[in-house]
Amino acid sequence: MRLLLDTHAFLWWLGDAPQLSSAAREAIRNPQALVHVSAASIWEIGIKAKLGRLDIQDSDCAAEIEANGFVELAITARHAQSAGALPLHHDDPFDRMLVAQAQLEDLVLVTRDRHLRRYGAQLLVT
Repeated sequence: MRLLLDTHAFLWWLGDAPQLSSAAREAIRNPQALVHVSAASIWEIGIKAKLGRLDIQDSDCAAEIEANGFVELAITARHAQSAGALPLHHDDPFDRMLVAQAQLEDLVLVTRDRHLRRYGAQLLVT
């Protein structure tokens, strides 16, 4: 399975948070899974930390991608174009970027946000 972790799913994984469902945890742990974390998520974490809405201590979230055996997913012009063309079902530009990346790269988005189904993306709901 090819997965893309939503920002909160990535943070829940790192913190071993109980909010991450057992189905999501098993999918991420599966040795056959290829788990991606988008540069958009690292950007979102940085913004929320700067605004005081997220406490990440001195954590290097970018380094945690590789440390956890995940794959960094860069934002390409194709991703940006697709995200910009999505209908405004959702106000969060980071979520729209993740949807665009999941669709273009044929990834299952691991998220708690059921509203993203409106985009037709493949989801694994946490």
